[in-house]
Amino acid sequence: MKLIAFDADDTLWVNEPTYVDVKKKLCELLSRYVDRDTLTEQFYDAQIKNLHVFGYGAKSFILSMIETAIELTNGAITGAEIQEIINIGRALIDFPIDLLDGVRDVLEVLAKEFDLMVLTKGDLVDQESKIARSGLAPYFKYVEIVSEKNEQTYLHILQKYQVQPADFLMIGNSLKSDILPVINIGGRAIHIPYEVTWAHEHIADEQLAGKSFTTLTGMSELLGLFSNLNEVV
Repeated sequence: MKLIAFDADDTLWVNEPTYVDVKKKLCELLSRYVDRDTLTEQFYDAQIKNLHVFGYGAKSFILSMIETAIELTNGAITGAEIQEIINIGRALIDFPIDLLDGVRDVLEVLAKEFDLMVLTKGDLVDQESKIARSGLAPYFKYVEIVSEKNEQTYLHILQKYQVQPADFLMIGNSLKSDILPVINIGGRAIHIPYEVTWAHEHIADEQLAGKSFTTLTGMSELLGLFSNLNEVV
C-alpha cells in the first residue's frame, strides 16, 4: 500500500454525539411551538436540502436549525430565540476533541511505515480547526478536506497523488462515504463502526451485496491486522 487514508469525525475523534446534543437542545427550545418528531423530521429535510448550498459541518447545521425554527413557527420565533439557537450551535465549532481509543497509538506506529492522510468532508475552516485541536497533525503527510466522498472524489485524489486504487486503503466509520465508493473504484477499505451514525450516512443492506471489506470493532485492532497485510481485503 502506498497511501492509507483515515476519515476524521467519529473515526479519529468523537463528533456525532455533540451534534445529537445540540439537536436535543434545539428541540427543548422549540418545544412550545412544535413536537419533537415534527421538528426532527423537518430539520433533517432542511439539512439534506441545504447540503448542496452550505455543505457539511457546523455552519451548515446552525443555518439549517435557524431555517427550521423560522418555518415551523411560521416566523413567530423571536430574535432572542434565534440568538439562543446560534449560541447553542457554537458548541459545534470549538468543542474539546476527544480521541477515540487507540487512535494515537495506531497512528504513531503506522506513520513510521506508510504515508498517512486525513480524508474528511466538511467545512474547510471547521475541519482544519478539529485537526489542529486533535494534536494528530504530525502523523499525517497529507490532509484532504472535500465537499463529498464519492467515486469521483476518490479517483481525483488518487490521481493527484499518483496512487493506483489497488495501492490505496481507506479507514472510516461510514459505509456510504468511506467504504462503498473506495471498493467501487478497486481500492481497499476497513470499516470501524461508531456507536452513533447520522441518518444520511445509512445505506441499505443490498448495497453491500458482493462487496468485500474488513470490519473491526475498534481502532486498536488495526495493529494486529497490519501484522499480516494479506488479511486486509
